[in-house]
Amino acid sequence: MSPPATETRNRRLALTALTALGVVYGDIGTSPLYAFRECFSAGAGVAVTPDNVLGVLSMIFWALVTVVSVKYLAYVMRADHHGEGGILALMTLVLASMSRTNERRRILIAIGLFGACLLYGDGMITPAISVLSAVEGLEVATPALARWVIPIAVAILCLLFAFQRRGSGTVGAIFGPVTVVWFVCLAALGLPWIVRVPEVLAALSPLPALEFFLQHQERSFLVLGGVFLVVTGGEALYADMGHFGPRPIRIGWFALVLPALAIHYFGQGALLIEQPEAVANPFYRLVPDWALYPLVALATLATVIASQAVITGAFSLTRQAVQLGFLPRVEIRHTSASHAGQIYVPIVNWILLFATVGLVLGFRTSEGLAGAYGVAVVTTMVITTVLGFLCSRLVWKWSLVAAVAASACFLAIDLGFLAANVIKIPEGGWFPLLVAGGVYFLMATWRKGHRNLERRLGDRRVPFQHFVKDLEEHNVLRVPGLAVFLDGDPTGVPHTLLHNVEHNKVVHEHVVMLTIVVREVPHVSHDERLEVVEVAPGFFRALAYFGFQDEPSIPTLLREARAQGVPYEDVNRTSFFLGRETLVKGSRHAMSWWREALFVVLSRNQRTADEYFGVPANRVVELGVQVPV
Repeated sequence: MSPPATETRNRRLALTALTALGVVYGDIGTSPLYAFRECFSAGAGVAVTPDNVLGVLSMIFWALVTVVSVKYLAYVMRADHHGEGGILALMTLVLASMSRTNERRRILIAIGLFGACLLYGDGMITPAISVLSAVEGLEVATPALARWVIPIAVAILCLLFAFQRRGSGTVGAIFGPVTVVWFVCLAALGLPWIVRVPEVLAALSPLPALEFFLQHQERSFLVLGGVFLVVTGGEALYADMGHFGPRPIRIGWFALVLPALAIHYFGQGALLIEQPEAVANPFYRLVPDWALYPLVALATLATVIASQAVITGAFSLTRQAVQLGFLPRVEIRHTSASHAGQIYVPIVNWILLFATVGLVLGFRTSEGLAGAYGVAVVTTMVITTVLGFLCSRLVWKWSLVAAVAASACFLAIDLGFLAANVIKIPEGGWFPLLVAGGVYFLMATWRKGHRNLERRLGDRRVPFQHFVKDLEEHNVLRVPGLAVFLDGDPTGVPHTLLHNVEHNKVVHEHVVMLTIVVREVPHVSHDERLEVVEVAPGFFRALAYFGFQDEPSIPTLLREARAQGVPYEDVNRTSFFLGRETLVKGSRHAMSWWREALFVVLSRNQRTADEYFGVPANRVVELGVQVPV
């Protein structure tokens, strides 16, 4: 490769790594605002002594190394499902290696879906606790400003969510340089205190952490709940892999994020060894008086960035769930012409905004929100470890010994963090579990209702050969033009085609019966995209395959179908027939009445098929059918 090409590639990689910093590492990067304080909170009941500080600091350092560096960056991110990450991508990667008759598939889908749903709760809590913890620095600077903390935090959150329509690429390009400044400042704040109290470096060894556990036993689990706050961004980091790719994310971590965080946490530890009373807010106590207000402003920007990782992760998760059939069609806007992973989902954005503002108004302090924080993320981490074990066995073909050894180490750490966070459930940890349960119920209802609908429509299907025979016997008129009938079942005759013949007494000269199938992979290659078979003179059966990260476009499919014999000319010369199912109550009940009612509401309010599949509205004919649910 020529030097100019290498230089261009390296420059592009550096720019992508910088952009990724502004989206991926905000959550982990703002943990210093509150994590050390929570380790010594009144609930933990651990005194601020030099030995205890070294023990907590050792746990923080090795949590960063084992959970983020080893588990996520070195292990989990190897589960690169055609460039996509996140728990749903990991789940489908494992499912793709299992036969469809495997009874474990249903259990695996349920576990993976619940883990994904937990990220919605995290997406609500992270912006609230991050922004609140930063703005609370105003109380340290001037106690008189305490009454303005809540209004300022709410205003910042409203601006953040309003800005999401610009796309994660734009947001990352703006936030990336700010994030670099933030991590440089973290290191700059911690380094002088390490020089001042060099004995703090003893925490680089895991021995102080082990001694802390042996000395405090059950109380150490209370402290572990605070330690976990330093790694809560790990799952969002994996979910955002599809936005930037694994390599830029790894470069950002090892080149800047990990060194800066380690230096800063050691600086906070050194401060507490010398000034135990600073535990009320060790982050801002590190700051010289002259720099306090500028740092509050920078910390506020950093916490806005922290929220970005979970917000973009929620957008990606929603698109995957829609494509896989777990949620109804919603509006998804692509915000980048060069990167398909950068999207904006309006309804998810505004739900997160209202929930986040509600949390701020309800809990009112970052310390109060700390009780709700962590439960969702640690549960998802446990599920990721379980799926990672299955991936190592079924996909990577590791030996049982190697897979168990790796997974057992990660699971031991995850279960320790889970035990530490379970006690937070009465303090607010119930909230993300309630959100996850609600979203899971919504997904399960939609999935089951949609399958019931397909089954009942299938019971009414007419064999294609019978249909062709009836056309010949009744001399049905064939009119010029091309008609496309979208159908979810590639067998028999589409209901829309039957209704068109019944009501209009004509059939187009050329008919395409199109079925779109979403496979359990992020992307389907162009060569595997389309299968077209002429099943009778003028009748074509077309099967189009997409991944759950692909954007299905019917006009694009028809252009590709020309090579397989379909006489497609132009979208404005083609008629598109879509079904409009009117769901009515029937005598058979596959679900309880209130779940059926919920499914009907979701079905009536989902995005129309013509919008979702890129069909011009003025070329669409909708034909209705009543279906009992």
